[in-house]
Amino acid sequence: MRDFFALLTEFNTVSIAVRFALAVICGGIIGMEREHKRRAAGFRTHILVCVGSAMTPMIGEFLLSLRALSPEHFSADPLRLSAQVIAGMGFIGAGAIIVTRRRQVKGLTTAAGLWTAAIVGIAAGAGCYLEAAFATFLVLFTEMVFSKMEYFLVASARVMNVYVDFTDKRELYRIFDVLRERGIEVLDSEISKNTEYDSINAILTLKFPKKFKHEQILGEIMELESVRQVEEL
Repeated sequence: MRDFFALLTEFNTVSIAVRFALAVICGGIIGMEREHKRRAAGFRTHILVCVGSAMTPMIGEFLLSLRALSPEHFSADPLRLSAQVIAGMGFIGAGAIIVTRRRQVKGLTTAAGLWTAAIVGIAAGAGCYLEAAFATFLVLFTEMVFSKMEYFLVASARVMNVYVDFTDKRELYRIFDVLRERGIEVLDSEISKNTEYDSINAILTLKFPKKFKHEQILGEIMELESVRQVEEL
């Protein structure tokens, strides 16, 4: 067993196969969680990112071995390939982030996951097996466990953005009356007219009293006559 682990630390066919296999496994595990939530960058995307990133330190290691044989032909540091992968992942991550017309920012977690998957791939390609496996566990733990904690924190937050779609412009005064009766302060408001659906859209930034359930005020606004949609942003 000790000989086998010693074999993995060397740059040979066995270690290369193990590094690629670990990259596929780690990238697949991270991508499965995103795939389960129906994100655009899912199972296959994370595997490809992780495998491609794993390739760069192995190329660098190979070039280093060549430089040791003939130093005069290699003046640059081939390990900078991995640094370029980390920087280049910013372009893919930016493509995963979108801002909706309701000022919602989506895709940040997916972009961060892709960036982390790239680094996990670099670790696997460099032969840092335990580091890659442990980082994958932490990513999965963050996505599955800490996400529930995040939902709890958002649900109990005192400041919330609300999107309201209604057809009668006078309904806005009724909405403000409902908020005022519940002691909710309107910090900011953005009103626009939707000519396509002949409706009015409002994005309200609300400040709630302590221990006030968000669902309660959303339900009361939804019960108003001309309100068609209410959504927490």
